[in-house]
Amino acid sequence: MTDTANAPELEPEQEPFWRTKTLDEMTPQEWESLCDGCGRCCLIKLIDDVTDDLHFTDVACRLFEEQTCKCRDYSNRGKRVPDCVILTPELVDRLTWMPSTCAYRMIYEGKDLAWWHPLVCGDPKMVHEAVISVRGRTISEDDVTEDKLPDRIVDWIE
Repeated sequence: MTDTANAPELEPEQEPFWRTKTLDEMTPQEWESLCDGCGRCCLIKLIDDVTDDLHFTDVACRLFEEQTCKCRDYSNRGKRVPDCVILTPELVDRLTWMPSTCAYRMIYEGKDLAWWHPLVCGDPKMVHEAVISVRGRTISEDDVTEDKLPDRIVDWIE
């Protein structure tokens, strides 16, 4: 018979930070870890002048590295690409163009992270394996003229 009277009490599993903190309450490290590395936010988006509908293209920012789905110069992106949006907790509610799968948007909307998110599954490659990322599906904005952007609209992003 095992003596459990003196056994240490097990602590309940701690809830992950994204379930217990608001975006404003997160540390810089927690904030950055929310990015799943999909690259969808780095795509050029078009808004229909008549309907105000948002359309994603497969045209990526010139600093986007397609294989890693990361910025080539993350710390200087705002200087090198003047229209790059530096995401902050204060901006999330105004950025209606963020993909529905974006962790920042999901948490702002009170939703949980998706099963394929690296913080949930523990595998940073899963975002690619689940075909959420844009890896292998983009072209650089340096290779497309502005008048051709409407021809690059894609339907594989929600």
